[in-house]
Amino acid sequence: MAQAAAQAQRTPQATIGDSEFDRDTAVTLREEGVYDAELSAGWTIIHAVNGGYLLAMLGRALGEALPHPDPFSVSAHYLTASVPGPAVIRTQVVRTGRTLSTGEASLYQYAEDGTEVERIRVLATYGDLDGLTDDVRTSAEPPAIPPRQHCLGPADGPAAIPGSSAITERLDIRLDPATIGWAIGAPSGRGEMRGWFGLADGRDADPLSLLLTVDALPPTSFELGLKGWTPTIELTTHIRCRPAPGPLRVSITTRNLAGGFLEEDADVWDSADRLVAQSRQLARAPRG
Repeated sequence: MAQAAAQAQRTPQATIGDSEFDRDTAVTLREEGVYDAELSAGWTIIHAVNGGYLLAMLGRALGEALPHPDPFSVSAHYLTASVPGPAVIRTQVVRTGRTLSTGEASLYQYAEDGTEVERIRVLATYGDLDGLTDDVRTSAEPPAIPPRQHCLGPADGPAAIPGSSAITERLDIRLDPATIGWAIGAPSGRGEMRGWFGLADGRDADPLSLLLTVDALPPTSFELGLKGWTPTIELTTHIRCRPAPGPLRVSITTRNLAGGFLEEDADVWDSADRLVAQSRQLARAPRG
């Protein structure tokens, strides 16, 4: 065991641009505005590809298609469930300016008869995060989460939901014990989820991976006493600044579940106590 631990310590940490996340969100230019991609089975949950992973893949394609490098605001509508396998992304430049550019992208997969099925459609505005001013005026505060060693990961409890959970092997998530009553059959009913977040291979966060982060924790519906798939209908993410190296803290809340739908508001904080990303999504509540 000591030898295994020593080997683990010698394993180099993945870097931005050279990690599983980067390889699995890679896109290949086929022709102007058209990119080929392969949706990896490693980012699935309950047989469907995770929405944040999809958002990051489309974000990468838009980053190549637009003249500005960083996502500022990304709004996605999830039309049909994506599955592992080949996909094509079509992008269109809507507007370019001196400091901001806007584009749209759609991801398609193929039906059994070979026809294309649109899975997700995105409208996004890009800019340069390194060009932002240092002026910050905020009432937002980082979430009160216990130290990472006092939080709990997937190995500390039973599987949350049946089906594929391959994505959990690629994430390093440690949840606040106050938000995991659902794991022991005692949900709090408060609709909150908080925890530490990172990629399992140690790759630091960047603006693109933040698009994954906002949709990576278990859904707040678990703490409302519901279990099962909580499919995203629409997700809008704002990237506020380039994250500092180190683990992230994520806080997600739901205030209203009604008519079979709920909203989730997420805040993401970096190791320098800066609010680096915010998101809101509308999701269909599980029927469990």
